[in-house]
Amino acid sequence: MDFVTCTLVLLLTCASVHALSLLLSRIIAKPNYNLPPGPSPIPIIGNLLELGEKPHKSLAKLAKIHGPLMSLKLGQITTIVISSATMAKEVLQTNDQFLSNRNVPQSVSVLNHDHYSLAFLPISPLWKELRKICNTQLFSHKSLDSSQDVRCKKMQQFLNDIHQSSQIGEAIDIGTSVFKTTINFLSNTIFSMDLISSNGAAGEFKDLVTDITKLAGTPNVADFFPLLKMLDPQGIKRRQTKNVRKILDIFEDLINQRLKIREGTGVYNNKDMLDAMLNISKENEFMDKNIIQRLSHDLFVAGTDTTTSTLEWAMTELIRNPEIMKKAKKELEQIIGRGVPVEESNISKLPYLEATIKETLRLHPPVPFLLPRKAERDVEICGYSIPKDAQILVNVWTICRDPTLWENPSLFSPERFLGSEIEFKGRNFELVPFGGGRRICPGLQLANRMLMLMLGSLVNSFDWELVDGMKFEDINMDDKFGITLQKAQPLRIVPLKLK
Repeated sequence: MDFVTCTLVLLLTCASVHALSLLLSRIIAKPNYNLPPGPSPIPIIGNLLELGEKPHKSLAKLAKIHGPLMSLKLGQITTIVISSATMAKEVLQTNDQFLSNRNVPQSVSVLNHDHYSLAFLPISPLWKELRKICNTQLFSHKSLDSSQDVRCKKMQQFLNDIHQSSQIGEAIDIGTSVFKTTINFLSNTIFSMDLISSNGAAGEFKDLVTDITKLAGTPNVADFFPLLKMLDPQGIKRRQTKNVRKILDIFEDLINQRLKIREGTGVYNNKDMLDAMLNISKENEFMDKNIIQRLSHDLFVAGTDTTTSTLEWAMTELIRNPEIMKKAKKELEQIIGRGVPVEESNISKLPYLEATIKETLRLHPPVPFLLPRKAERDVEICGYSIPKDAQILVNVWTICRDPTLWENPSLFSPERFLGSEIEFKGRNFELVPFGGGRRICPGLQLANRMLMLMLGSLVNSFDWELVDGMKFEDINMDDKFGITLQKAQPLRIVPLKLK
């Protein structure tokens, strides 16, 4: 049952909920908040129907009417939508300490995942310790440098697979190919092994991860009317429970295998991320087998889907813009040599490639609303009240297309970042695809390395053409909304040997 249909079917139930809430409101006095402006809500359902199939675009249109600090009533949930860099700074920096907790969707709370997930844990001793472990040990430059050889090996295998397709003129699905490599980048960095070995398995695992993120991003009436959570009217909790259990079972098996090896020999030669986490667990009460499973879940689900989406959009934009592709190829040829795969040591020497990644993240931010935040107390921003427990959405898709910040915002132009000091590390609020403040993505450095490695190697190792004589202007550029903003129609292109 789709979201709109489900909403309408449940109107009678919601009416009962509404009547109950009115009764309670007469008994319990509520503070009179000066909420930011916003569209008038419909009784019972509020502004739910205004979300549409693509909320990032629907809310962008509403923000043009009501302003960059806007309030909505989504069922029973007061929601504040941020649509400008200035307001984003207020949330992600100025008031970060009061707006850093999470509004947890029902789809994330399955199997109590929100009690262990670094992404959704409230600010707490456990969250602080896990964040510290990620920053100082798992994702430090030293740790990532020590594992770059395994990523280099996976990169070469990726290019070998594409080379085979180029020999027979076979089109490849960039999304599936990149997903397989991203999974194995991560699984070799964490577990020193390939998690998937065939394109068929890649497709199955991709479907599983995509379904997890799709369900996490699907508007769920149970989130907007908490009394309906036990009913699970759209079946989201039921389906997500199966998905998350499958992922956790995979990681439990891998952890158990490693523990047996360590118990048998006392030494494990591959010093990977799992080995580091197990060593930490001996001395740190916060890190245990369950936490390792949950952290692995977050790394794979967040890291694979967002990286795959960004690479597919980047290749799509380069194919559509042959002159930009030529400039990227020219830089790579001059710096590392024509046809040579990119290595991590080359990354800092490739400003145009880096600008291309930035421009892709600007025009196609992988997580259009970031992850939802929740106010832990009343906060005032620009004279308006953000009430305690309000949900806060930062519409980075809108911010990244703001004509007051970006010249020709809908144009794909890496040149806008050449000579610019704008980074995506959470300090420039016009470009925050990985978030900001204490909740900034802990895997940002690894994500950047993977994006630069794969995009640079794809561009420098092959020429590319569209299938069946398709023209550049015929490429479908529609997106598909979820927690990640994916390309609605997969990109299929033919790799060609360099001439």
